[in-house]
Amino acid sequence: MQSDMTYQPLFPKSDREALSASCAGCRDATPFPLEFTMAFQPIVDLRSNRVFAYEALVRGAAGESAAQVLATVDPVTIYRFDQTCRVKAIELAGALFPANEPDIKLSINFMPNAVYEPNACIRASLAAARRVGFAPERLMFEFTETEHMVDVPHVRNIVEAYRARGFTTAIDDFGAGYSGLNLLAELQPDILKLDMALIRGIDTSKSRRAIVANVCRLAEELGVSCIAEGIETAEELETLRDVGVDLVQGYHIARPATGALP
Repeated sequence: MQSDMTYQPLFPKSDREALSASCAGCRDATPFPLEFTMAFQPIVDLRSNRVFAYEALVRGAAGESAAQVLATVDPVTIYRFDQTCRVKAIELAGALFPANEPDIKLSINFMPNAVYEPNACIRASLAAARRVGFAPERLMFEFTETEHMVDVPHVRNIVEAYRARGFTTAIDDFGAGYSGLNLLAELQPDILKLDMALIRGIDTSKSRRAIVANVCRLAEELGVSCIAEGIETAEELETLRDVGVDLVQGYHIARPATGALP
Protein backbone atom coordinates (compact mmCIF):
# COMPACT_ATOMS: atom_id res chain seq x y z
CA MET A 1 0.00 0.00 0.00
CA GLN A 2 1.02 3.61 -0.47
CA SER A 3 2.08 5.49 2.62
CA ASP A 4 0.06 8.31 4.21
CA MET A 5 2.76 10.69 2.99
CA THR A 6 1.85 10.13 -0.65
CA TYR A 7 -1.86 9.32 -0.33
CA GLN A 8 -4.42 11.01 1.86
CA PRO A 9 -7.05 8.38 2.67
CA LEU A 10 -10.78 8.92 2.44
CA PHE A 11 -11.31 8.09 6.09
CA PRO A 12 -9.99 9.50 9.41
CA LYS A 13 -7.57 7.38 11.43
CA SER A 14 -10.21 5.69 13.59
CA ASP A 15 -12.12 4.65 10.50
CA ARG A 16 -8.94 3.52 8.73
CA GLU A 17 -8.31 1.14 11.63
CA ALA A 18 -11.79 -0.27 11.12
CA LEU A 19 -11.09 -0.52 7.40
CA SER A 20 -7.93 -2.51 8.06
CA ALA A 21 -10.12 -5.02 9.82
CA SER A 22 -12.48 -4.90 6.85
CA CYS A 23 -9.58 -5.67 4.49
CA ALA A 24 -8.97 -8.76 6.58
CA GLY A 25 -12.67 -9.47 6.32
CA CYS A 26 -12.38 -9.47 2.51
CA ARG A 27 -9.96 -12.37 2.85
CA ASP A 28 -12.23 -14.19 5.27
CA ALA A 29 -13.70 -17.35 3.75
CA THR A 30 -17.01 -16.82 5.56
CA PRO A 31 -19.71 -16.54 2.86
CA PHE A 32 -21.73 -13.36 2.42
CA PRO A 33 -25.03 -13.57 4.41
CA LEU A 34 -27.20 -13.61 1.25
CA GLU A 35 -26.38 -15.90 -1.65
CA PHE A 36 -26.31 -14.01 -4.94
CA THR A 37 -25.37 -14.35 -8.57
CA MET A 38 -25.05 -12.09 -11.60
CA ALA A 39 -27.22 -11.21 -14.57
CA PHE A 40 -25.61 -9.96 -17.77
CA GLN A 41 -26.88 -7.26 -20.13
CA PRO A 42 -25.11 -6.41 -23.40
CA ILE A 43 -23.75 -3.04 -24.45
CA VAL A 44 -23.87 -2.94 -28.26
CA ASP A 45 -21.69 -0.97 -30.67
CA LEU A 46 -23.97 0.40 -33.40
CA ARG A 47 -21.04 0.92 -35.75
CA SER A 48 -20.25 -2.80 -35.95
CA ASN A 49 -23.58 -4.17 -34.68
CA ARG A 50 -21.61 -6.32 -32.24
CA VAL A 51 -21.46 -6.64 -28.47
CA PHE A 52 -18.93 -4.22 -26.96
CA ALA A 53 -19.36 -5.41 -23.36
CA TYR A 54 -21.66 -7.20 -20.96
CA GLU A 55 -22.56 -5.44 -17.73
CA ALA A 56 -22.74 -7.67 -14.65
CA LEU A 57 -25.77 -6.87 -12.49
CA VAL A 58 -26.22 -8.43 -9.05
CA ARG A 59 -29.25 -10.68 -8.45
CA GLY A 60 -30.31 -12.87 -5.56
CA ALA A 61 -29.90 -16.61 -6.07
CA ALA A 62 -33.67 -17.01 -5.54
CA GLY A 63 -34.55 -14.27 -8.02
CA GLU A 64 -34.27 -11.27 -5.68
CA SER A 65 -33.73 -7.91 -7.40
CA ALA A 66 -30.55 -5.86 -7.14
CA ALA A 67 -32.36 -3.52 -4.72
CA GLN A 68 -33.25 -6.44 -2.44
CA VAL A 69 -29.69 -7.70 -2.44
CA LEU A 70 -28.20 -4.25 -1.80
CA ALA A 71 -30.62 -3.70 1.08
CA THR A 72 -28.79 -6.45 2.99
CA VAL A 73 -25.41 -4.69 2.69
CA ASP A 74 -24.29 -2.62 5.67
CA PRO A 75 -21.07 -0.73 6.57
CA VAL A 76 -19.58 -3.89 8.06
CA THR A 77 -20.15 -6.07 4.97
CA ILE A 78 -19.78 -3.52 2.16
CA TYR A 79 -16.09 -4.31 1.55
CA ARG A 80 -16.55 -8.07 1.36
CA PHE A 81 -19.70 -7.61 -0.74
CA ASP A 82 -17.84 -5.46 -3.27
CA GLN A 83 -15.01 -7.99 -3.50
CA THR A 84 -17.38 -10.96 -3.78
CA CYS A 85 -19.38 -9.27 -6.56
CA ARG A 86 -16.25 -8.69 -8.62
CA VAL A 87 -15.04 -12.26 -8.23
CA LYS A 88 -18.47 -13.74 -8.99
CA ALA A 89 -18.80 -11.62 -12.15
CA ILE A 90 -15.33 -12.59 -13.41
CA GLU A 91 -15.83 -16.30 -12.71
CA LEU A 92 -19.16 -16.34 -14.55
CA ALA A 93 -17.72 -14.33 -17.44
CA GLY A 94 -14.87 -16.80 -17.76
CA ALA A 95 -17.41 -19.60 -18.19
CA LEU A 96 -19.98 -17.77 -20.33
CA PHE A 97 -18.21 -15.32 -22.64
CA PRO A 98 -17.70 -16.64 -26.18
CA ALA A 99 -14.16 -17.86 -26.76
CA ASN A 100 -14.19 -16.65 -30.37
CA GLU A 101 -14.79 -13.01 -29.34
CA PRO A 102 -11.86 -12.20 -27.03
CA ASP A 103 -12.36 -8.41 -27.15
CA ILE A 104 -15.77 -8.29 -25.41
CA LYS A 105 -15.39 -6.48 -22.09
CA LEU A 106 -16.90 -7.32 -18.72
CA SER A 107 -18.36 -4.24 -17.02
CA ILE A 108 -18.44 -4.37 -13.22
CA ASN A 109 -20.01 -1.79 -10.93
CA PHE A 110 -17.92 -0.86 -7.91
CA MET A 111 -18.42 1.31 -4.87
CA PRO A 112 -15.63 3.90 -4.47
CA ASN A 113 -16.17 3.96 -0.71
CA ALA A 114 -15.59 0.20 -0.62
CA VAL A 115 -12.07 0.60 -2.04
CA TYR A 116 -9.52 1.48 0.61
CA GLU A 117 -6.41 1.14 -1.55
CA PRO A 118 -7.00 0.25 -5.21
CA ASN A 119 -3.93 -1.90 -5.79
CA ALA A 120 -4.69 -3.96 -2.69
CA CYS A 121 -8.42 -4.23 -3.33
CA ILE A 122 -7.95 -5.47 -6.91
CA ARG A 123 -5.91 -8.55 -5.97
CA ALA A 124 -8.86 -10.91 -5.57
CA SER A 125 -10.24 -9.80 -8.94
CA LEU A 126 -6.91 -10.44 -10.68
CA ALA A 127 -6.60 -13.82 -9.00
CA ALA A 128 -10.09 -14.75 -10.21
CA ALA A 129 -9.20 -13.64 -13.75
CA ARG A 130 -6.10 -15.85 -13.69
CA ARG A 131 -8.09 -18.85 -12.43
CA VAL A 132 -10.62 -18.68 -15.27
CA GLY A 133 -8.29 -17.41 -17.99
CA PHE A 134 -10.02 -14.04 -18.39
CA ALA A 135 -7.68 -11.33 -19.71
CA PRO A 136 -7.53 -8.45 -17.15
CA GLU A 137 -7.51 -5.82 -19.90
CA ARG A 138 -11.09 -6.88 -20.69
CA LEU A 139 -12.26 -5.55 -17.32
CA MET A 140 -14.29 -2.33 -17.24
CA PHE A 141 -15.18 -0.72 -13.91
CA GLU A 142 -18.17 1.60 -13.50
CA PHE A 143 -18.77 3.88 -10.54
CA THR A 144 -21.95 5.85 -10.15
CA GLU A 145 -22.11 9.64 -10.10
CA THR A 146 -25.09 9.47 -7.73
CA GLU A 147 -22.82 8.34 -4.89
CA HIS A 148 -21.79 11.63 -3.29
CA MET A 149 -18.06 12.11 -3.85
CA VAL A 150 -16.83 13.27 -0.47
CA ASP A 151 -13.23 12.73 -1.53
CA VAL A 152 -12.69 13.20 -5.27
CA PRO A 153 -8.89 12.75 -4.96
CA HIS A 154 -9.53 9.27 -3.54
CA VAL A 155 -11.73 8.37 -6.53
CA ARG A 156 -9.13 9.87 -8.90
CA ASN A 157 -6.53 7.65 -7.26
CA ILE A 158 -8.71 4.60 -8.01
CA VAL A 159 -9.31 5.64 -11.63
CA GLU A 160 -5.61 6.30 -12.25
CA ALA A 161 -4.58 3.00 -10.64
CA TYR A 162 -7.10 1.09 -12.74
CA ARG A 163 -6.07 2.87 -15.93
CA ALA A 164 -2.42 2.03 -15.22
CA ARG A 165 -3.41 -1.64 -15.10
CA GLY A 166 -5.13 -1.39 -18.47
CA PHE A 167 -8.71 -1.46 -17.18
CA THR A 168 -11.46 0.64 -18.77
CA THR A 169 -13.15 3.11 -16.40
CA ALA A 170 -16.63 4.58 -16.65
CA ILE A 171 -18.86 7.06 -14.83
CA ASP A 172 -22.30 5.46 -14.56
CA ASP A 173 -25.58 7.42 -14.50
CA PHE A 174 -23.87 10.57 -15.77
CA GLY A 175 -26.19 13.54 -15.51
CA ALA A 176 -28.15 12.26 -12.52
CA GLY A 177 -25.75 12.91 -9.68
CA TYR A 178 -23.88 15.48 -7.65
CA SER A 179 -20.88 16.70 -9.59
CA GLY A 180 -21.69 16.49 -13.31
CA LEU A 181 -19.15 18.12 -15.58
CA ASN A 182 -16.78 18.88 -12.72
CA LEU A 183 -16.46 15.15 -12.02
CA LEU A 184 -15.74 14.53 -15.70
CA ALA A 185 -13.03 17.20 -15.65
CA GLU A 186 -11.45 15.84 -12.47
CA LEU A 187 -11.49 12.13 -13.29
CA GLN A 188 -11.19 11.85 -17.10
CA PRO A 189 -12.70 8.36 -17.38
CA ASP A 190 -12.70 6.37 -20.60
CA ILE A 191 -16.50 6.23 -20.83
CA LEU A 192 -19.58 8.18 -19.76
CA LYS A 193 -22.79 6.21 -19.31
CA LEU A 194 -25.61 8.68 -19.88
CA ASP A 195 -28.36 8.36 -17.29
CA MET A 196 -31.60 6.85 -18.51
CA ALA A 197 -33.51 9.97 -17.40
CA LEU A 198 -31.78 11.80 -20.27
CA ILE A 199 -32.64 8.99 -22.69
CA ARG A 200 -36.29 8.49 -21.80
CA GLY A 201 -38.44 10.08 -24.51
CA ILE A 202 -35.45 11.65 -26.27
CA ASP A 203 -37.20 11.12 -29.61
CA THR A 204 -39.91 13.63 -28.63
CA SER A 205 -37.77 16.02 -26.54
CA LYS A 206 -35.77 18.75 -28.27
CA SER A 207 -34.02 19.64 -25.01
CA ARG A 208 -32.89 16.07 -24.33
CA ARG A 209 -31.60 15.68 -27.89
CA ALA A 210 -29.62 18.91 -27.59
CA ILE A 211 -28.15 17.96 -24.20
CA VAL A 212 -27.13 14.46 -25.27
CA ALA A 213 -25.69 15.66 -28.60
CA ASN A 214 -23.58 18.33 -26.90
CA VAL A 215 -22.41 16.01 -24.10
CA CYS A 216 -21.28 13.54 -26.76
CA ARG A 217 -19.41 16.26 -28.67
CA LEU A 218 -17.72 17.43 -25.47
CA ALA A 219 -16.80 13.86 -24.53
CA GLU A 220 -15.32 13.28 -27.98
CA GLU A 221 -13.11 16.35 -27.57
CA LEU A 222 -11.84 14.84 -24.32
CA GLY A 223 -11.26 11.42 -25.84
CA VAL A 224 -14.16 9.92 -23.87
CA SER A 225 -16.81 7.59 -25.32
CA CYS A 226 -20.52 7.72 -24.43
CA ILE A 227 -22.91 4.87 -23.70
CA ALA A 228 -26.65 5.53 -23.69
CA GLU A 229 -28.33 3.23 -21.17
CA GLY A 230 -31.97 2.48 -20.46
CA ILE A 231 -33.16 2.47 -24.08
CA GLU A 232 -36.70 1.10 -24.24
CA THR A 233 -38.03 1.96 -27.71
CA ALA A 234 -36.94 1.83 -31.34
CA GLU A 235 -37.56 5.57 -31.59
CA GLU A 236 -35.16 6.32 -28.74
CA LEU A 237 -32.54 4.11 -30.37
CA GLU A 238 -32.82 5.79 -33.77
CA THR A 239 -32.68 9.26 -32.24
CA LEU A 240 -29.53 8.35 -30.32
CA ARG A 241 -27.96 7.01 -33.49
CA ASP A 242 -28.82 10.29 -35.23
CA VAL A 243 -27.20 12.45 -32.51
CA GLY A 244 -23.98 10.44 -32.63
CA VAL A 245 -24.21 7.83 -29.86
CA ASP A 246 -22.46 4.61 -30.88
CA LEU A 247 -22.69 2.46 -27.72
CA VAL A 248 -26.16 1.54 -26.45
CA GLN A 249 -27.78 -0.56 -23.74
CA GLY A 250 -31.33 -1.18 -22.59
CA TYR A 251 -34.41 -3.40 -22.59
CA HIS A 252 -35.14 -2.60 -26.24
CA ILE A 253 -31.84 -4.28 -27.15
CA ALA A 254 -31.83 -7.08 -24.57
CA ARG A 255 -33.01 -7.65 -21.02
CA PRO A 256 -30.50 -8.94 -18.45
CA ALA A 257 -30.25 -12.72 -18.22
CA THR A 258 -29.43 -14.24 -14.84
CA GLY A 259 -26.46 -16.58 -14.91
CA ALA A 260 -26.40 -16.46 -18.72
CA LEU A 261 -25.78 -14.21 -21.71
CA PRO A 262 -29.01 -12.92 -23.30
